[in-house]
Amino acid sequence: MKKSLLKRSMLLAVLSCAASLIFAGGAKEPPAAGKKSAAAFHIGIATETVSQAEDDLRGAEELIRRYGAVKDGGMIQHITYPDDFMSQQETTISQIVAMADDPLMKAVIVNNAVPGTAEAFKRIKEKRPDILCFAGEPQEDPLVIQQVADLALSNDFMSRGYTIIWAAKEMGAKTFVHISFPRHMSYESLGLRRNIMEQACRDMGIQFVFETAPDPTSDVGVAGAQQFILEKVPQWIDKYGKDTAFFCTNDAHTEPLLKQLMTYGGYFVEADLPSPLMGYPGALGVDLTQEAGDFPKILKKVEDAVIAKGGRGRFGTWAYSYGFTVSAGLGEFAKRVVEGSAKKDNSADLYKALGEFTPGAKWTGGYYVDQSTGIRAKNQILIYMDTYIMGRGYLPTTTVEVPEKYFKIKFTK
Repeated sequence: MKKSLLKRSMLLAVLSCAASLIFAGGAKEPPAAGKKSAAAFHIGIATETVSQAEDDLRGAEELIRRYGAVKDGGMIQHITYPDDFMSQQETTISQIVAMADDPLMKAVIVNNAVPGTAEAFKRIKEKRPDILCFAGEPQEDPLVIQQVADLALSNDFMSRGYTIIWAAKEMGAKTFVHISFPRHMSYESLGLRRNIMEQACRDMGIQFVFETAPDPTSDVGVAGAQQFILEKVPQWIDKYGKDTAFFCTNDAHTEPLLKQLMTYGGYFVEADLPSPLMGYPGALGVDLTQEAGDFPKILKKVEDAVIAKGGRGRFGTWAYSYGFTVSAGLGEFAKRVVEGSAKKDNSADLYKALGEFTPGAKWTGGYYVDQSTGIRAKNQILIYMDTYIMGRGYLPTTTVEVPEKYFKIKFTK
């Protein structure tokens, strides 16, 4: 099948050795955390809290485990921004920019790069142009974040708009329910993916349904948004049937969605930002304290729990946490760039840094290409991994050919 300009550009951008990246071998033994000798430079990372995006935060904690916290003489300065970052956007911006006041700060990472990150990076560059600014999973339009970030790393929202529907069909779904809210649908990455999903459903003979849920950053908060999902899932299963796959764009919605699907039926291909830690431990009541940081063991324990609850073949994820990997991987990459062992515009160096945290994982991806101009960005990379179905194994989503027409679908607010 003829590949689109975007697909060709993406494949050209992937490491020359292969279109799919195999990160082999284990992570290196990290230095002991908490060492009192002063670090030569500092790296700042801002993430959401546990309630909004636990995996992102845990990735930052992994950096501290490896390289120590600034307060202990180490390298990493970690902050969390408010859960209601939309209404407290100036606070969020100020927190990020404040990290540049540290004379030893050499890189600032934001994951998720929520609205306001571009403005924060702009202010940082105005006062400290020497500081690297890396955006993990930016929630602002690509051309906005590309203007100020040295690097933006995103899940491949275009290809996944197709591959998630393909996987849902492979699992046996006849209906696909997309759950979101207006703020998320105003983002180009999320809104465009939704449009691609709807077209893919039509082409594959699957009914597409859009359901609106409360925004966790609104007045109802995280608790109210989660309660809504708990109450609505049984009604949705009754309305659409058990052969329905569900997808939500917000991390806070994921745990209650999984919990109810375990009880009432339905399918779950993978989370918006997939991980065996995303929603599964809370939904299943699984304690992963002993497995912390060991994703093969985490996946095995989660998979066993899913199967024990009758979910074999109905629930999926990525073998490694996307959010964890982006936080930790961008931190590792920043460290190497500052030390001179990597270059900020070298994708091979970036993939090696990510590979520290995903041994043996299969990825594919490439540079973002603007829909209007066809120009390939030099500082935004899109990636995705094969989908792992509990009790079934991997679906080869990274080898699925996405038809050309899906890359021509437009985003409309």
